[in-house]
Amino acid sequence: MDDTADIDIEILKECTLCPRVCRVDRTRYIGMCTAGRLPKLSNIVLHKGEEPPLSKGMGASAVFFSGCQMKCIYCQNMGFSQRGVGFEITVEELACAFLKAQRGSASTLDLVSPTPYLPWIIKALDMSRKCGFNLPVVYNTSSYERVDTLRKIEGYMDIYLADIRYTDNQMGMKYSKVPDYWDIAQKAVHEMYRQVGPFDEERMKGLIVRILVLPNNVSGHEKALEFVANLDKDIPISLMSQYIPHFGAKEDEMINRKITKDEYESALDKLIALDLDGWMQLDEKEKITTFGVDWRCSESDIQKLVTEEIEERERSFNG
Repeated sequence: MDDTADIDIEILKECTLCPRVCRVDRTRYIGMCTAGRLPKLSNIVLHKGEEPPLSKGMGASAVFFSGCQMKCIYCQNMGFSQRGVGFEITVEELACAFLKAQRGSASTLDLVSPTPYLPWIIKALDMSRKCGFNLPVVYNTSSYERVDTLRKIEGYMDIYLADIRYTDNQMGMKYSKVPDYWDIAQKAVHEMYRQVGPFDEERMKGLIVRILVLPNNVSGHEKALEFVANLDKDIPISLMSQYIPHFGAKEDEMINRKITKDEYESALDKLIALDLDGWMQLDEKEKITTFGVDWRCSESDIQKLVTEEIEERERSFNG
């Protein structure tokens, strides 16, 4: 991996990080994603509800960034994904938060909707890795990503956790306000696969594809499964059933209900018929799947963590 990725803060002056290519000067204004000039987080939690290999032990350290290039009308995280709720922090604080996640026994660093903040994330990873950070990094994405942007971060992400939301551009426009979702997502998933291959738990590296089954086959899940099977049948599938009609979805006759057992089992049958493997969603989950993390960092926190990590590395080197 190069010392730094080919992605600089200067890109924010005419932002082209995501497929919307809004070209907003984010040093002065907010983009269509609602992100501005600094990293903005909603929270960091230890999350036991991610796919099993990603949330072993204490769980994945899920970093919930504020803002998103998608505008899903059913998003369960509407407050911070579309309404800008969160805390602006410095890149040093972000690096400190990554180190704190590791100290808190997280199994992975799970970056949720990170695209608008990639210049800072890369700098924070560079800083934290120099101080001993070594958790597998998960890029948790809607797959509405520019291939050029993904290529600029190659080598920094160990695991791509990639949604396939729809296999029809019209559905993407209707339910997530993007005109070209399926066109973009196919190219993005191909690029993620090129970089890391199918997920391998022993290496803790690779691509996992998530498919959220929506009512009335709005997600086009059968076509999504066929797409993955044609790419590589070793790519594990996380077939999700937890859809709940939040916000605008309550008013839409196609998606104003949970999915039925038959709808989910039909998707599962398709997965099996294609000889794919992965994780199915059980009917019951633990009631508590997230635990708070003390991630806010003062200047003294930053200096203390950096000093401790350097001393620990020196001890390991000398001993």
